[in-house]
Amino acid sequence: MNIEYFIRKQSLLISKIDTEYIREEYLSLLQENEKLIGIIGSRGVGKTTILLQYLKILDRRYLYFSADDIVFQDIKLYDIVDEAYRLDRKVVVIDEIHKYNNWAMELKNIYDSFPDIKIRISGSSMINILFEKYDLSRRLVLFEMPPLSFREYLSIEKGVRFEKLTLSEILADAESISTRYVMEYEDLFILFRRYLEYGAYPFYLEGIKNFDLKLFNALDKVVNEDIPSTNKIDFTHIVFFKKLIYKLIEAQKPYQVNISKLSKELGISEPTLYTYFEILDKSKIIKPIKKYSKKISKKPEKLLFYNTNILYSYAKEFDKEVDMGSMRETFFVSCFNDIYYSDIGDFRVGEYIFEVGGRQKSFKQIEGIPHSYLAIDTDYSVSNFKIPLWMFGFMR
Repeated sequence: MNIEYFIRKQSLLISKIDTEYIREEYLSLLQENEKLIGIIGSRGVGKTTILLQYLKILDRRYLYFSADDIVFQDIKLYDIVDEAYRLDRKVVVIDEIHKYNNWAMELKNIYDSFPDIKIRISGSSMINILFEKYDLSRRLVLFEMPPLSFREYLSIEKGVRFEKLTLSEILADAESISTRYVMEYEDLFILFRRYLEYGAYPFYLEGIKNFDLKLFNALDKVVNEDIPSTNKIDFTHIVFFKKLIYKLIEAQKPYQVNISKLSKELGISEPTLYTYFEILDKSKIIKPIKKYSKKISKKPEKLLFYNTNILYSYAKEFDKEVDMGSMRETFFVSCFNDIYYSDIGDFRVGEYIFEVGGRQKSFKQIEGIPHSYLAIDTDYSVSNFKIPLWMFGFMR
């Protein structure tokens, strides 16, 4: 085949890509000296952008194309890479690779056939990539690109690179750090409020007027296309995922899980319900929070959305008010990979207990509990044990 078609398309895309703000951490991962690197993540987090930025600053000949291009009805990935290789284009970037049937098998053949080629891939569907990656486990270096953190959003808005904070730094010095930031950036708390509604996905830069609708459409594709495409979920079961999502919005507060009651309401078995929780977790729509225990448990105690932008998007779509308690807990939970429900306070992270609340929240519920803190929806702190909620958004 003739790859001029793809070369023309890539030239147009590269010419339009902006490099004013680059998520350097993920760019550096793409630049590592590995033969095959894959970047995965939720729809809309900026995977295509980082791939194009990677190519724009590359000093080698390359070929970029998206596997969802209509031409793939008639041609094979292998044939395109073969021609690119013969034309000395030894860096090949394949976007949306999960849209191509048998991608794992062809990618394995490409890997084995071209010893000095570098391949970079992306997939919008967390489910598909995770489901098939094991066929390439010895070859593929895979990393996940999450939505923008509040730190990254603030960096874009202020044009300043803010450094990450560790949890230890936040717990040790919340008072002075928060005061310093708020005094230097007087609109920080205003920007935090905006971030909660529309700042976690880079496409907010295209304009916020239709942000909610764009995000809802992306989420709808995850439910209607990505989830059933694992071949483990019948298309007729999509309705159960939609009902679970609606229950979180309808509750208008952090959703406490009663497995027996919920399985009866939905008309599915408890094991099936657990499976659906896991799928929604992997798809980055809902985050099930399990109780801290030394024993492995499938049962979540609480269900929250993966981030506050998703919460606001669904609330607007279903014409529901956003509960402030749900919003605060959703943001706090989104800042951690490993976090558990706690009978004392709200959440447990490692040895620490956190109670999440508004400006007037007291220590009553965690009084006398070692290693306990308040995560408060306020601008700055007057106590290292009463930490502004936004600070946890600086951890990544």
